[in-house]
Amino acid sequence: MLRLKVGSEGCERGEAMKPTQRLHDLGQSIWLDNITRALLQSGTLKSYIDTLSVTGLTSNPTIFDHAIKSSGDYDGAIREKLSGGQSGEGLFFELALEDITRAAALFGPVHDKTDRVDGWVSLEVSPLLAYDTASTLAAARDLSRRAGMPNVFIKIPGTKEGLPAIEEAIFAGVPINVTLLFSREQYVAAAEAFLRGVERRIEAGLNPAVGSVASLFVSRWDVAVVGKVPEGLKNRLGIAIATRAYKAYRDLLDSPRWQRAFNEGARPQRLLMASTGTKDPKASDLLYVKALAAPLTVNTMPEATLKALADHGEMGGSLPADGGDCETVLAEFGQAGVDINALAARLQEEGAKSFVQSWNELMSVIEEKSAAIKQGVAG
Repeated sequence: MLRLKVGSEGCERGEAMKPTQRLHDLGQSIWLDNITRALLQSGTLKSYIDTLSVTGLTSNPTIFDHAIKSSGDYDGAIREKLSGGQSGEGLFFELALEDITRAAALFGPVHDKTDRVDGWVSLEVSPLLAYDTASTLAAARDLSRRAGMPNVFIKIPGTKEGLPAIEEAIFAGVPINVTLLFSREQYVAAAEAFLRGVERRIEAGLNPAVGSVASLFVSRWDVAVVGKVPEGLKNRLGIAIATRAYKAYRDLLDSPRWQRAFNEGARPQRLLMASTGTKDPKASDLLYVKALAAPLTVNTMPEATLKALADHGEMGGSLPADGGDCETVLAEFGQAGVDINALAARLQEEGAKSFVQSWNELMSVIEEKSAAIKQGVAG
């Protein structure tokens, strides 16, 4: 496929269009599911924006845990903050906000060019608050204020306790990335919380165009049923679940309720495909990327998946708005003994626990590095 050069974003005449550009042109935003100080300082993130059509970024406690403990890149900043009296969680959020706001500045031109649709970066509230509505809302508002950037999402888990915080945060004008969604039902609950916040803003005479995405975790479904279903169903559950959620997303966008809000100036809460790195070493490394391409959505990819897409990606068609054969596939899983609703609840609970574990490990790393720096060992 050839593309004529159009401004600075096009390809040279006769140059084959990159797979990342093809996916972007289909209408799906490519976000990087990673952030490190090295990515920022080396110019690598900027190169992904310039050459691989990356238009946003997500982070989580696990990503920051790996970034801080696996290098000395943060030691100087930790030393500086220790001298200023910072420690523990407060010190971490200072580090994270430095990275997040720097990334947000890189994506600023994308955010402006797309009139605030794209170019977002995400920072999560403490996962210890996943089941505490009031504290989650307070933390989200505080982090958004401290970031001070128009293109920073605050991540709130789509747990039962998180839903009221999501509604209140949207009503307060805080852009939200709803995380830890695993099923159509969990997605719909999050979408309704978002929409209630938007409708309340309309009633109050406030601007309803508050940015949001709803992040559906995909690959963990297939990991959860490894060895428990027939070979013919292997690596098909996550895609079927995502397709079902996409149908619900499209149905919502077609609903009179949403269209009334849209007519008042609201923006869609885009569906985001998360956890799209292939976990099965025998499967294609682009299994979920190829299967989940769809306009007006986001795919946030680990670095390895992004590089694989750029190297050998091939795009097929886009997700069917009517759900395609997802219900048939899910019925086959039911016949194989998989209780979809029970598994969705379990995956959300396990996801929250996993982030808490990463958070605790992250706090331990901060404590250990702080102690080493005070003793003059690190840096």
